[in-house]
Amino acid sequence: MHIVGTAGHVDHGKSALIAALTGTNPDRLIEERLRGMTLDLGFAHLRFDDGVEGGIVDVPGHERFLHNMLAGAAGMELLLLAVDAGEGVMPQTLEHLQILQFLNVRRVLVALTKIDLIDPPQRDAAGDRVRRQLQGTIAADAPIYPVSSLSGEGLDAFKTALHCELAALTPRNSNAPVYLPIDRVFALAGLGTIVTGTLMQGSISAGETLLLEPGGKPAHVRSIGVFGSTLQNVNAGSRVALNLPGIARHEIARGQAIVGREFGARSSFAVRFVPLQSSTGLLRRKLPVRAYIGSAETLGTLVVEDALDAALELRAQLHLREPVVGFPGLRFVLRRPSPMTLLGGGFIEGIDVQPSANGGFTRGEGAVLAVLRAKPLEALEPHAIALAANLRESAARDAAERLVERGEAICVSRPQAFMEAAAAGTLLTHALARLDEVHHREPWAMGATSIALARALGVSESLFVRVAAHFVEAGRLINRGGYYASVDHRPSLTPEQRAFLDGLVPADELRPFQPVPFAGVVSAVKLSHVSGLSKAFDTTLANGSFVKVGDDLYRDSQIVQIRARVEAHFSGHERMTAAEFRDLLGTSRKYALPLLEWLDSRGVTIRDGDYRKLRKRMPVLNA
Repeated sequence: MHIVGTAGHVDHGKSALIAALTGTNPDRLIEERLRGMTLDLGFAHLRFDDGVEGGIVDVPGHERFLHNMLAGAAGMELLLLAVDAGEGVMPQTLEHLQILQFLNVRRVLVALTKIDLIDPPQRDAAGDRVRRQLQGTIAADAPIYPVSSLSGEGLDAFKTALHCELAALTPRNSNAPVYLPIDRVFALAGLGTIVTGTLMQGSISAGETLLLEPGGKPAHVRSIGVFGSTLQNVNAGSRVALNLPGIARHEIARGQAIVGREFGARSSFAVRFVPLQSSTGLLRRKLPVRAYIGSAETLGTLVVEDALDAALELRAQLHLREPVVGFPGLRFVLRRPSPMTLLGGGFIEGIDVQPSANGGFTRGEGAVLAVLRAKPLEALEPHAIALAANLRESAARDAAERLVERGEAICVSRPQAFMEAAAAGTLLTHALARLDEVHHREPWAMGATSIALARALGVSESLFVRVAAHFVEAGRLINRGGYYASVDHRPSLTPEQRAFLDGLVPADELRPFQPVPFAGVVSAVKLSHVSGLSKAFDTTLANGSFVKVGDDLYRDSQIVQIRARVEAHFSGHERMTAAEFRDLLGTSRKYALPLLEWLDSRGVTIRDGDYRKLRKRMPVLNA
């Protein structure tokens, strides 16, 4: 289904024409029928024998109800413009056309109405006059069909044209996240709250739970109605009525939207704004506006970033007093707060994916890759990708995973996120170049820390750590004890560094398991004049040459002997007390207890009350 919208001056016959085409009077309010004037949105169903169908949205023609017209205009794809053959195009009609040029209208048909009220010889002249009046608008080249809703003259030809236009329209995107701006809310006895709107994109199934935004309230869809029929599923482009029993009528208003979990309401957007030529003199850096987005109407401020006379399309920030649902590509209209004249319109900025540049990718893959390329130094989670690419989150995740399989992206963890492979590869290349410098300058160092590399590369530490973890797993980078190094780097201490450190932790044959205070070693290292000693000491800790246990420092050879004695004890015993361990090493309780806790933490022993037991599988010790 596609949406046919009406436009035209009050009393130019829009509602009568719809009634003649569909058999439905779109003026649902008694006051509208008594006054013969549309005050609010009306709806009708147009269906052809071959299954082609359209949902008609009839909008008010009077300028006092232009805000109602805008609430229903966002979903229009095919415009039915009604012009009285006797009166011609009125100023209000031109304003409608100015507004609609900024929205989603793709084709226009002009109905030259009330031809039964003028003489046949005058009809061609009336059509020529209307054609001249429509020059410079989106209806400039639209075909004109003379019709009479009263006599039926010309209706068959007009209906045939409608059929052809509807059949030629390409379907809306049903695979995108759900976006249904609400234009009507009411309650029915026994059912509860009903909301209606045009499903701009996505698909909805009865029984699923969506969100009401702004507010984030869960919206459970009990049933779906489309022009009197109850359906289990509905796709983008349809006029939809949703039964939402879990939300009270007073909790919903026109301007809110039923959306998928990918979307949320916001108050600020980066936009592209196209001013009307007649309004360029009103532009300021900060311009008060009345914004129309979806079915929402709210006040705000447009902050223009480009030079005001630089281009027809200006980059700007749109700040709103009230949050609305917005996403890349969504169109909007701006008017002055007072007087409420039209300023222009535009769309929320996003990623533009050109089909010719997709390189054989599916639409989803191309959109995701474009998003990743637009933000090369970010690891994007599926939710963020879905919002930027206007895809369902599941579709964005699947497309990203396919790009990983094709080598176009990488996946990082904590949490799962994606990055373009080329950008990640460039980051690795720069990191390895930096590490080569470090290894050459300080061969005794284990490498470089994440914070040092992140600063050198101009990225956040959190991003670097996540990307580096990917390349560590792939075997293209090494992380030892918190230090990153190239895979072929083997730290090598100078003889002077080795001699100094060996002297700080001397081997004592009389007390083989006696450690030295760690704080004393650190102090001696800091006071030393040996070049590079601090990083050399870090290397001995990282590679296990020295082992810190509690507040003390041991040689690796001491730890190896301690482990050997523990294993020997358990070869003949099932358990060991702290006192037995102390006596086993010939040391004091002061050193025995920290050693036992260290052995527990490394998975050598396991505590069971006052005893230790040997784990079934002895791990390799690593400081």
